[in-house]
Amino acid sequence: MSIGSIGPKELKKKMEQNPETILIDCREQGEWDEHHVDGFTLIPLSCFEQSLKVLQEKDKDSEIHIMCRSGKRSLNACMFLEENGFNNLYNCEGGILAWMEEGYEVK
Repeated sequence: MSIGSIGPKELKKKMEQNPETILIDCREQGEWDEHHVDGFTLIPLSCFEQSLKVLQEKDKDSEIHIMCRSGKRSLNACMFLEENGFNNLYNCEGGILAWMEEGYEVK
């Protein structure tokens, strides 16, 4: 299986070490507008199928980290990408809620 899990502490460290890490927030626009993590790109889960062409321009072996509110939608997004040939996917455990619980910055 090519879907891993990553907690907020490990994700923060990875983001600091590699600013080129692909970060996707799969929540909806209204949730994003309330607060989001700097560096993530908004691609709502409801738009993943339409956005597949853009995503396929990425190297299918690149690490892709996907975040949602609590970790459920992001797992669905990971499974969708895995079905479409992506190989190095990470579900952000606990989503943005866990990120904020750690006291990390949101916009």
